[in-house]
Amino acid sequence: MVALGGGTGLATLLKGAKTLPLASLTAVVTVTDDGGSSGRLRQEFGVPAPGDVRNCLVALAEDEELLTRLFAFRFPGEGPTGGHSLGNLFMIALTHLTGDFSQAVRLAGEVLRVRGMVLPTTHANVHLVGESADGRMVVGETAISTSGPPRRVALSPADAPALPEVLAALRQAQLVVLGPGSLFTSIIPNLLVRGVVQALAESRALKVYVANLVTQPGETTGFSLGDHLQALKTYAPSLQVDVVLANSEPLPPEVAARYRAAGAEPVALEGVSGVRVEARKLLKVTPEGTVRHDPKRLAQALWEL
Repeated sequence: MVALGGGTGLATLLKGAKTLPLASLTAVVTVTDDGGSSGRLRQEFGVPAPGDVRNCLVALAEDEELLTRLFAFRFPGEGPTGGHSLGNLFMIALTHLTGDFSQAVRLAGEVLRVRGMVLPTTHANVHLVGESADGRMVVGETAISTSGPPRRVALSPADAPALPEVLAALRQAQLVVLGPGSLFTSIIPNLLVRGVVQALAESRALKVYVANLVTQPGETTGFSLGDHLQALKTYAPSLQVDVVLANSEPLPPEVAARYRAAGAEPVALEGVSGVRVEARKLLKVTPEGTVRHDPKRLAQALWEL
């Protein structure tokens, strides 16, 4: 199984997937994040974004281990270290010691004894650029995700190559999963890396897209499931999604009202043609009232597929 994405969505999937009896499990992670701790470290050290990679490493590690908790620890306060996670700083140090970000990720995985493998899509220090609906050029994930659904997005530099290990994993996979996660800032950036779309086209794997639970204000406002799939097709014309895995469970009324007030709606399962849609109960509401995919249910649904 190979899963592509970024942010919290991919980490959620991995928490469940690591419990499955898979021969191998590989996470392919976007490195275009420019917000928070990752953004500050990128600006200071000129490295790919470590945050999403760190989240995936922690998701695949043994949850009860002290080392895993330390890796996820975030320093409080507003000083130089305030807001940084120890895992991000650890990976920056490893990158400087080894001279290679992808090598640093591999070593961090060995330290955490992760179940599976985490691979950055590219070792290049790439940034996401886009054109907003009103024609403005915007730079960075943060700006793109708040500027309304973009007319287009691209990488800078545009020819950043994929890691050979990423391409090999995609070609050898039996199951490839895209999502859940932010469409234009977590999923599509992986498809923009040179070699990824071709490797997906050559792969004989079952290709599954995990639909998001709700739209993302400022990025996919008003998008139906069909709109999400059309966006994927725009950037990867040769990508044939075999199955869409979607949530069938309605949001609790009070949760739905809160999301609606913030400009988010459940993703409507409409506008899809030529693709099989599997609707399952995948919803989990956190104690804070945030909706997430249930890791165990999601993993079981993927295993059944």
